[in-house]
Amino acid sequence: MRVLTSLLLLTLMLPPVFPQNRILTLEDCIGMNREVLPKGIANLQWIPGGNSYSYIKNDTLFSGTVRLTKDAIVVTSTGLSESIKSESHLLGEKFPGLSQVTWVDNESFLFNIGSNLCSYSTQTNDVKYINSIPDGENIDKSNEKNYFAFTKGNDLRIMKEGKEIVVATSEKEGIIYGTERAHRNEFGITKGTFWSGHDNYLAFYRMDESMVTDYPLIDITGRIATVQNTKYPMAGMASHEVTLGIYDLKSSKTVYIKTGEPADQYLTLVTWDPSEKYIYVGILNRGQNHLKFNKYDVTTGDLVKTLFEESDKEYVEPQFNPLFIFDDPSVFLWQSRKDGWNHLYQYNTEGTLLKRITEGEWEVTGVIGLDKKNKRLLFTATKESPIENNIYSIGLGTGEIFRLSSDHGVHKAIFSGSTEYLIDNYSSTKVINRYDIVDANGKVVKTLFNAEDPLKNYLLGKVTIGTLENENGEELYYRMVTPPGFDSSQKYPVFFYVYGGPHLQMVTDESYGGAGLWDFRWAQRGYIVFSLDNRGTPNRGADFEQVIHRNLGTAELEDQMVGVNYLRSLPYVDNTRMAVDGWSYGGFMTTSLMLKRPGTFQVGVAGGPVIDWQLYEVMYGERYMDTPLENPDGYSRASLLNYVESLEGNLLMIHSVTDPVVVIQNSLSFIDKCIKSGVQVDYFVYPGHDHNVLGRDRIHLYKKIEDYIDAVVLEPVIR
Repeated sequence: MRVLTSLLLLTLMLPPVFPQNRILTLEDCIGMNREVLPKGIANLQWIPGGNSYSYIKNDTLFSGTVRLTKDAIVVTSTGLSESIKSESHLLGEKFPGLSQVTWVDNESFLFNIGSNLCSYSTQTNDVKYINSIPDGENIDKSNEKNYFAFTKGNDLRIMKEGKEIVVATSEKEGIIYGTERAHRNEFGITKGTFWSGHDNYLAFYRMDESMVTDYPLIDITGRIATVQNTKYPMAGMASHEVTLGIYDLKSSKTVYIKTGEPADQYLTLVTWDPSEKYIYVGILNRGQNHLKFNKYDVTTGDLVKTLFEESDKEYVEPQFNPLFIFDDPSVFLWQSRKDGWNHLYQYNTEGTLLKRITEGEWEVTGVIGLDKKNKRLLFTATKESPIENNIYSIGLGTGEIFRLSSDHGVHKAIFSGSTEYLIDNYSSTKVINRYDIVDANGKVVKTLFNAEDPLKNYLLGKVTIGTLENENGEELYYRMVTPPGFDSSQKYPVFFYVYGGPHLQMVTDESYGGAGLWDFRWAQRGYIVFSLDNRGTPNRGADFEQVIHRNLGTAELEDQMVGVNYLRSLPYVDNTRMAVDGWSYGGFMTTSLMLKRPGTFQVGVAGGPVIDWQLYEVMYGERYMDTPLENPDGYSRASLLNYVESLEGNLLMIHSVTDPVVVIQNSLSFIDKCIKSGVQVDYFVYPGHDHNVLGRDRIHLYKKIEDYIDAVVLEPVIR
């Protein structure tokens, strides 16, 4: 391992502001004190049809334009309350205040009054009742007519003009309609209902999990504890079966799409054709290495054709729906990693590849919109750096890419209806939270808001972002926070915070380098705080991410040790006082470091850890490990039950009793193996919590971790 010359690639020096002496509390760290969080603009959006924008401040809706410096009041909460009185349907409803609006056009917007969806006209100041907001779950508003799809229990319904329509009723226990839990929210799935463009149809998932094993979760709130079963399909076991229904609002009939066998395949990327005659579905095999993108007839459910297929020797992971954003309704935008990097392609609805739009060893992270006038596509990407997210435009005819975000950092954007401007909201190691209006050439024409540093009066350490190189010559990004008043002639203990799994990047060019308030609290308490993104983490391309396939915990561990060895090389690091902590995949990594690299850390805290990947769920587990039958050696290498006797130092394992994501059987199996092996380990549980410990109980969690680590790392020094 060698340190790159770009070791100090990014350094954040917080400017001294007097009095800079406040200390972060645990209440601060869990977000109970809003004053320590960066401020922003509430409900900021473009008003349709032009270059005006709106936002809410102090219970008042404001609007502004690109060129004018002063914004105007559209309506106050008091003004809305007065207008409500004219609508008899709403009499008696309490208006809690103005918190969110959605513009319909440049003269009217939607907002909520209690359980009612209403519209307000800026021309007449009239409020009109539109629809009742249903008392249910998975509420999904339609595109044009303001209907609501929603679930009650396992049933699916529609709220249309204040009346409930039953779409589907569960035939038996284990069958659920319209659920956003289909395929356990993998493959880009965030909801279970899909309105057609003109609201004439509703597509929905029907999930049958009756064949999935019940997993017991224990509720101790009653005098006699009760069992609350959940369906938990473990790797290699029976998975639930999903089909896709199409409900016709005119005929009140449902047709099921004929997606075929096997029944335990995955249905994702559900997208309506603009004509409403067809619907597109991505069919991913259970092995997750072969995707078919299919076109179906809405009236019959028949397969029209497979537009194209994608495969990968490791896995295919669809995340982004196709976008019909071009003038031609038979052309769509497709995102794919088929060349090893996530890029944009243009297809037609016959499956013909018309054009590759972007390419290079960087990742497209999102699509902002199409500038039809100038024939340019706007998107966000990691083109400058994998820890940045910048805004770009590309000419559809020329292929020329132009960067629109002038400053480094992590950017997100909102395109104006006129497509002349965009709102660039970003932060960086030097910017806390800023909103700029940018023109088509990337010029900042107006700054809407530039947040002050909410921690300016707090005693903070220095944040450094740098890179190290692993044995393969790959750059690994790390973040280090040194204590306030850092003295390089002194020796400091280390708090090594790890995640290391897919879909989460710890080190980013955001405010404070992506460090959380708890990182700064550890630094205030005298620790050097360190995190590193290993192979397997996102935004580095398929090769970097997929190296973990069938062998979880190996490449990740090697890369984390690059960080450890770098710390050991620093003269101001006390190698005899190093602690490691992580939750979920980070709990797996923490336990792996304690067992597979014994003696590296004197103390570890593993929260909600995966211990044996055979005990984890099908979709995520089989993507990265295949099934236990297909990959027995990989499962054996990754199972931390096989390394219990190697434990050195102090290990605290923490788990939530009713965790439905990483079930508590993982940590209990580990404790049982420790007992049988005569290995001492510490254990703590949180009743009544899910995969994480939230609310005020999180203070208890943080205090538990701090006290446990301090007892090992600090008390010997104090004595």
